[in-house]
Amino acid sequence: MTAAPPLWRLDRRPLGYRAAWDFQRDLVERRQRDEIPDVLLLTEHPPVYTLGKSAHRENLLESPEALAGRGAEVIETDRGGDVTFHGPGQLVAYPIVHLGGWRKDVHAYLRALEAAAIDTAAGFGTAATRREGLTGVWCCAGGAPRKLASIGVRVSRWVASHGLAFNVTTELDWFAHIVACGIRNAAATSLAAETGRAVPLDAVADRLADAFAEVLGRRLVAAPDDLPIVRANAGS
Repeated sequence: MTAAPPLWRLDRRPLGYRAAWDFQRDLVERRQRDEIPDVLLLTEHPPVYTLGKSAHRENLLESPEALAGRGAEVIETDRGGDVTFHGPGQLVAYPIVHLGGWRKDVHAYLRALEAAAIDTAAGFGTAATRREGLTGVWCCAGGAPRKLASIGVRVSRWVASHGLAFNVTTELDWFAHIVACGIRNAAATSLAAETGRAVPLDAVADRLADAFAEVLGRRLVAAPDDLPIVRANAGS
């Protein structure tokens, strides 16, 4: 029986958003050249609001200067989607996956990311689900839908980057300053808010990595210790 293709797990926490973006671009280039297998980069960012390629500026409810005064950067990025927030207590997963070796179907890949997040939430006693016509993962029990995980990707020469942001113990007040993902009247939530307890980020990272490897049919292995960040300093 043929072994499943490897998926390198790479934990770099915390990591500045620009450094993580540069690191992804370097990994994408290496993956396009088949120098490395698929990679799952797991990280946590300092406070930052990011705008995807289809973002509407009006969904940023305060100026970048005002948000900087609150301690958050504002960065325009090359992923799909609208405006979202990353910050402490949020697990961010950046899979660098060659869809040519899986399925050349971006929509199927988005559904795979959602499936991994749903499985992860279930592992901590939280029922999460999809919503028709919307990308991401939601908690709907006991009231209005609340967004638990946001998804936005980029695909270049069939190699996917960016990915999924999963709220674990995230301070949800940060979301009050944006129309997250361009969806009005949609509250954010976290595992801590849903379960009433502080869930360790490390435990969520382990569960998400396992779930993502399973849904893609990959064999999870540790990335080499000497895999450098070529383009940027890890602390930026």
